[in-house]
Amino acid sequence: ITFAHDNIRFTHRIVGVAIEDGRVLLHQAEGDDFWALPGGRAELLEPAADTLRREMREELDIEVEVVRPLWLVENFFQHQGCQHHELGIYFLMRVPVDWSHRAQTDPFLGDENGTRLIFRWFPLAELAAIKVYPSFLASGLRALPATLQHVVHIDS
Repeated sequence: ITFAHDNIRFTHRIVGVAIEDGRVLLHQAEGDDFWALPGGRAELLEPAADTLRREMREELDIEVEVVRPLWLVENFFQHQGCQHHELGIYFLMRVPVDWSHRAQTDPFLGDENGTRLIFRWFPLAELAAIKVYPSFLASGLRALPATLQHVVHIDS
């Protein structure tokens, strides 16, 4: 779900948080200089957990287990000359135990409708040293909330 009005774009994004052995799975579109959690846009009449499972099938060809919601995020930022208002639901998810990329240390590729995605596992302790958006994740991923948290976040 996304729509634009003038120079403002609204997106309803569903996000997956995969943490394994003190590392978190992040991705970036080829050419971007920042990292983000994997996920994608919700579709009309599609429950959020179903969106996350669909996106992980599309991008990584895996079936994930959606564990529980972590954050409801109202995220405001600018990207590629446009102002963005993003409403995101962030879920803790588990990747398959037999997934070949689960223990990988090198970056690996995925695809989102022809956009090449670069995936990589980052140690949680090193997140402050990389550009990750939304920026609250650099600290938030090291201390996951026990219950659903509402976050209003502005990245300038």
